[in-house]
Amino acid sequence: MKNKIEKVIVKIKPMLAADGGSVELLGVDEKTGVVTVKLTGACGCCPHATMTLKHVVEKMIKEEVPEVKEVRVG
Repeated sequence: MKNKIEKVIVKIKPMLAADGGSVELLGVDEKTGVVTVKLTGACGCCPHATMTLKHVVEKMIKEEVPEVKEVRVG
């Protein structure tokens, strides 16, 4: 599952980089389906970071890795 998530994050990074940000995978709990990420660069301090997390990062990860139930910022 972690490898699948890492591949999705590689796809997400260019979109966030266009706005000066990025995302890093911190952990995957395969039992609960919870993924922990860190938003960095401009995304780390942006007031819209929560929207980016839920509407971009979480949505894309869940679409490609259905076992994921939630994505959280760590």
